[in-house]
Amino acid sequence: MKVRLERVAIARSGDKGDAANVGVIALSPKAWSVIREEVTAERVKAHFSRVCRGRVDRFELPNLFALNFLLHESLGGGGTVSLMLDAQGKTFAASLLQLEIDVPAEVVETCDRVRTGETSGRPS
Repeated sequence: MKVRLERVAIARSGDKGDAANVGVIALSPKAWSVIREEVTAERVKAHFSRVCRGRVDRFELPNLFALNFLLHESLGGGGTVSLMLDAQGKTFAASLLQLEIDVPAEVVETCDRVRTGETSGRPS
């Protein structure tokens, strides 16, 4: 099924000079497998095409079920010199969580249970 990334992950973002830094953390090991396949540097670059002028680097953190993205040339020069409303990239995480990806229904159901506190989503 096609769902927003927010159904199977959480995210945080900030700035590294003129690069936005976005971390995405899967809510379950199975969600991690899906996110690794679906959320590519190319898709992130396309999602942020209006603000990201440079390349997008993707880093995998499998022990955390997480991905980290650096979106180069995305903050108008960085916090102290930028005229952008979000010169520190704080809203980039919320934006990326709107990306639609294909996820098996059972993975979405597991992640929904994690969100409501019915299960941790992590292996025991």
